[in-house]
Amino acid sequence: MTLSPRDNAPTGAIPLIPRDGDDATTREVPEERVVATLPTPAEDPHWYRTAVFYEVLTHSFFDANNDGTGDFKGLTEKLDYLAWLGIDAIWIPPFYPSPMGDGGYDISDYTNVDPRYGTMDDFRTLMEEAHKRHIRVVIDMVMNHTSCAHPWFQASRHDPAGPYADFYVWRDRPAEYLDARIIFIDTEDSNWTYDEVRGQYFWHRFFSHQPDLNFENPAVREAIKNTIRFWADTGVDGFRLDAIPYLYEEDGTNCENLPRTHDFIAELRDMVDEEYPGTVLIAEANQPPHEVVAYFGSDSRPECHVCFHFPIMPKIFAALREETSKGVREAFAATPPLPKGGQWGTFLRNHDELTLEMVTDEERQAMYGWYAPEPRMRANVGIRRRLAPLLRGSRREVELAHAMLLSFPGSPFLYYGDEIGMGDNIWLKDRDGVRTPMQWDSTPGAGFSKGNPNTFYLPLIEDGPYAPAAINVSEHRSRPTSMLNWLRGMLEVRKRYPVFGIGSLTLLSTSDDAVLAYLRRDERQTVLCVNNLSTTSRSATIQLPGMGGWRLYDTASGNRFPDVREDETIDITLGRHGFYWLEATFLNEEDEEE
Repeated sequence: MTLSPRDNAPTGAIPLIPRDGDDATTREVPEERVVATLPTPAEDPHWYRTAVFYEVLTHSFFDANNDGTGDFKGLTEKLDYLAWLGIDAIWIPPFYPSPMGDGGYDISDYTNVDPRYGTMDDFRTLMEEAHKRHIRVVIDMVMNHTSCAHPWFQASRHDPAGPYADFYVWRDRPAEYLDARIIFIDTEDSNWTYDEVRGQYFWHRFFSHQPDLNFENPAVREAIKNTIRFWADTGVDGFRLDAIPYLYEEDGTNCENLPRTHDFIAELRDMVDEEYPGTVLIAEANQPPHEVVAYFGSDSRPECHVCFHFPIMPKIFAALREETSKGVREAFAATPPLPKGGQWGTFLRNHDELTLEMVTDEERQAMYGWYAPEPRMRANVGIRRRLAPLLRGSRREVELAHAMLLSFPGSPFLYYGDEIGMGDNIWLKDRDGVRTPMQWDSTPGAGFSKGNPNTFYLPLIEDGPYAPAAINVSEHRSRPTSMLNWLRGMLEVRKRYPVFGIGSLTLLSTSDDAVLAYLRRDERQTVLCVNNLSTTSRSATIQLPGMGGWRLYDTASGNRFPDVREDETIDITLGRHGFYWLEATFLNEEDEEE
């Protein structure tokens, strides 16, 4: 028998299911969500394992004072929208004072707010209002490097005998650490840059205006700890630790993932656990899984709670073009088990390029051909495109990509604007093309600001199918069948199934390699996930060992599907780029009688 939905159940998409008398287009945040007390991280130390994160660029989200740059007051005004959408935590990239030579990742003051975003009081208000809405806040902590405008660096270059002399890595000749790769190959030809003031070379793994801190110096390590303390005291729920594989250098190595780097991260975790229990550390380590997993530490010596799973992301995009599950299966097979409490962070897109460092040269060229045929679409070793343009504006592909993201092991990170299918501008510099203002409505300023669009921090997408007139939150919210309402429905379903965050993954054998099937399972729930990676409809037989006689129900509608056969198989048919999330339950004879 071919598995097909009964009673008109969804055919490959999980819609928003309104409650009785509840209109999906106008529903407000439930009252109890606003007034209920959010448990502190110490009271709910594993909150991150079932959370859905949302990355929001402050300067591009909402401009409350109409000066052309998004700010904390603007972000605070939009918290109701984020609560309505159903996310659990926001991740805010750097908002510290900065010359903005690298989107704020070139920090000139670790313990302040850049005036363009507001004040410390504005930040504290954001924290308070977010927590009222059960939204946690994670901020970026850039430990590896500072801006060359940071007072530490200026003191270091002007006073080689002063207290900040060794805060950075200085050498008379650029003769050390030559085995370290150059990360920003588009702009840098060396990891050393000569400083005429000090008369020496300084070390940097990223841009030449971002000198690396010298973690050999105990004063640097203590300064970073004190910075963590400063922001933890404001009540933030976690820190994304940017670029942590590069903290230490050692000649004769590639200067990545060195033992002393892990020693310091373990020190940092000890401090956080003791002084701010439950506060989460998230590792941004763009490394192969067998090296990334080391940043979780061990049960006896923990490091980070969450590590981003970089290799799985390009495999999703490759699978949609190759129409095979082979690459995704290989990526999961190469993923080591996690220590207790560890969690992967998964994503489709973010503020950076879609990195292709974790693929072979052949795979990289194929990805460029599929997704970045024009040179302007590429950056460093990756692709600077947003999700919707990457997937040719295909609603089915965007939905399938999200269905996999939300059902794969880990905590998913969404990127602002992707919920409405925002576009990009490849003609902006560096990676700014994926950081343009949020499109709230179709007014001249896209609802982002009432100021003159010519003053905006980054320009709007002005015309074409991704312009605000065609793509905006207001229109999406008013249309029940929109991408925004669809994703909101997906997040509602996911909240009812904690197994997606904490359960195991079992890949299943299928008769068609274009059909990717797996079980997510814990002691309470079992969900069968089936995805058709093909541009055509596919039928496949799926093996479900030990599950003969189990019942299957659609997770959104509750409609029952045909049971698993006694030979422990099912046949399933999916439309092009279709998917199912099916709850699996086993009822014995006693359960039937009850």
